[in-house]
Amino acid sequence: MATNDLQLTDRIVVSRNVLHGKPRIAGTRVPVHTILDLLAAGKTIEQITGEDYYPDITPEDIYACIAYASRVVQNDEFVPTL
Repeated sequence: MATNDLQLTDRIVVSRNVLHGKPRIAGTRVPVHTILDLLAAGKTIEQITGEDYYPDITPEDIYACIAYASRVVQNDEFVPTL
C-alpha cells in the first residue's frame, strides 16, 4: 500500500492522487464501482478475474468490493421522495 493510501478495508483503499479519490482494490487502479457494475451486468467472478477483464485481481478482492458496498449502504441515509 502506498503511503498516500487510506485503508478502508483489508483490500479496499482510497488515495487522493489515484482515480480522483474513488475507492479501489489495493495495489490496483480498479475502482470498486467497476467491479460492482460488472456483477450487476451479470458477469461472474470467474469472468471478472479472467483474461477478458482483470486477471490481476482475486475472488477475495471482488468479495471485498461487495462487502465495502454493503457497509456504505448500511451507513447511508435514504430519504423517500414520495
